[in-house]
Amino acid sequence: MAYTSFHDRLRGPITEAVQKDLGIKNVNAAPRIEKVTVNVGINKSKMDSKETREYIEQMLMRITGQKPVFTKARIAISNFKTRQGMIVGVKVTLRGKNMEHFLDRLISFSIPRIRDFRGLPKKLDGKGNYSIGLRDHSIFPEVPAPDAGQIFNMQIVITTTAKNDEEGMALMKNIGMPFKRNEAQDAKNAKAAKEEAKKVASNELTTDTIDSQSQS
Repeated sequence: MAYTSFHDRLRGPITEAVQKDLGIKNVNAAPRIEKVTVNVGINKSKMDSKETREYIEQMLMRITGQKPVFTKARIAISNFKTRQGMIVGVKVTLRGKNMEHFLDRLISFSIPRIRDFRGLPKKLDGKGNYSIGLRDHSIFPEVPAPDAGQIFNMQIVITTTAKNDEEGMALMKNIGMPFKRNEAQDAKNAKAAKEEAKKVASNELTTDTIDSQSQS
C-alpha cells in the first residue's frame, strides 16, 4: 500500500471525514489547522545559564526544523524575581509544510514513545484549539539521549479555524490524535458484542437442529 503524506491526507480523506462528522457540505467551511506553537519555559534557576539556553535552542531546531525565538518578560514581577527583559522561554511558531511535517512526526512517532502512555486528555480550550503538555523532550527521535539535568518540558498548542470545541475535536480525532479511550464504554461495547455473538451462535444452533429434524 502506497504511503500518503500528511499533507495529502489533510487535504483529502481527513477533510472529507471532518465534513462527514460535522455535516458540512462546503469544503471551505471545514475547520483546518492554522498553526502550531511550541513553547518551552525556562526554569528560574536556569534563566541566566547560557549553556541551558543554547541547548534548548539547538534541540528545538532539531525537533521543529525551524529556528526558535527567545521570549522575554514584558514587565518586572517582584514576587517571581523576574526582571523586565529577562529571558523566560523559547518559542517556535510553525505553519505550512514545517507544521505538517512536525505534526506527522509528533502523532506517528513521538507520542507513542511516551512511557506508560494511555492517551491524551480530551479537553480543548473552548475555541477549538488543543494544547499538549510534554514532560520530556527526548521522546522526539531527532534528540540524542540527554543527561537527566538536560531534560525539559514543552507545551504544544495547535491553533485551528474551528468555531467551537466540537469542530476542533472532530479535526483532532481525524488527524489521528491519540486520545484517552473511554474504558467504561469499551467494556460496555465488548459485553454487547459478546452477547450478540452468543445470540447469533444460538440461532445458528437452533436452525441446524430444525434442519436435522426435518431431514429425519
